[in-house]
Amino acid sequence: GFSFQRSKFNRATQALRQIGSTFKPILYTAAIDRGLTPATMLVDEPHAFEVGTGQALYEPRNYDGKFDGPLTLRTALERSRNVPAVLVMEMLGPAQVAPYATRFGLPGELPPYLSSALGAGESTLLALTSAYSAFPNHGVRMEPAQVLSVSDREGVTLEEHTPVARDAIRADTAYVMTSLLRGVVQRGTAASAAALKWPLAGKTGTVNDYTDAWFVGFDPEITL
Repeated sequence: GFSFQRSKFNRATQALRQIGSTFKPILYTAAIDRGLTPATMLVDEPHAFEVGTGQALYEPRNYDGKFDGPLTLRTALERSRNVPAVLVMEMLGPAQVAPYATRFGLPGELPPYLSSALGAGESTLLALTSAYSAFPNHGVRMEPAQVLSVSDREGVTLEEHTPVARDAIRADTAYVMTSLLRGVVQRGTAASAAALKWPLAGKTGTVNDYTDAWFVGFDPEITL
């Protein structure tokens, strides 16, 4: 928060927020593991999904209200198109995607609904940033630590943090996903970040009524 005096609530580590389209890389990681490729053709067009007996059809829309027709998985991620993501979720099944949210360290259970493809689940900023560290780190996710070491006034180290690494995804899948996420910056919804003239990759995400607007990404050394 902007004032520790007014509130001790830490919005980076304690606030659970819907993550929007920043979940799509996790969904597409599951898809790549199951044989889809960046060149797999998907379709971005109006579609009504059956979600249960007696329930209204689920009809996702894109943030710009338009549809792009046939496009590759790579382009669908770069442009953050919603219908292709939901189609992939339907193809894989939410039960097949949910374990990936756990592998990436996201808190809680992934809701077993098609809308989870578009980030209906929640996470803290810190947990989501940690999740993205697996992509450039060859599939290994690093647990975040706030204190690296403690020293006394003479400079003697009293405590030192030991990094905790967790295998999240396959290294070859992480390589493919890193390439896809670089495209998001080079040609997609995060193209404004390319103005930094730095090797960046990542994903944008918005929530209904733009109550949250995300960008989570990385360069070769840090995740941000």
